[in-house]
Amino acid sequence: MEDGKNEPGAADFYYGECEMRRHDTTGTPRGERALLTTYWALSGYGLRTIRAMSWLVGAMTVTILALMVWGLPADDPKPETTGRQVEAGQDLTLTTDTPPPVNPAGPRVERLTTERFEKSLRVVINSVVFRSSGQDLTTAGTYTEISSRITEPVLLGLAVLALRNRVKR
Repeated sequence: MEDGKNEPGAADFYYGECEMRRHDTTGTPRGERALLTTYWALSGYGLRTIRAMSWLVGAMTVTILALMVWGLPADDPKPETTGRQVEAGQDLTLTTDTPPPVNPAGPRVERLTTERFEKSLRVVINSVVFRSSGQDLTTAGTYTEISSRITEPVLLGLAVLALRNRVKR
């Protein structure tokens, strides 16, 4: 099918082959079947664009909500510069410290503001392309960003693969 430039037919055979391998309990190892099941669920073996994009948008939405509720500090930490006054001609030593982020307090619903949404959105968009946002986050926010920086680029890759396979037909 591929040699005859029949891309849709080749895609159908590929999908069927993967389905048979996924359902074969005797010849396909359990680990491979688990991987195929994950690949099928996330992107339909790289052939279902809507499924892959839905997972990506869903993961980004969950990450934004997690950052808004638990990940962003109550206030942006403000750096403090301290030093000692010295006489003329002596060296001046200044130290700048940024206090650690403070976890937000109060009802969770009050944390769902436009400002916190915008900050969370920036962090999530940056994490999809493996960049650090530079935003100070709480401990929960840091772990949320780490997991986002691992999973969302994978989902983006599956979406791009599915889109490529759809356009290629």
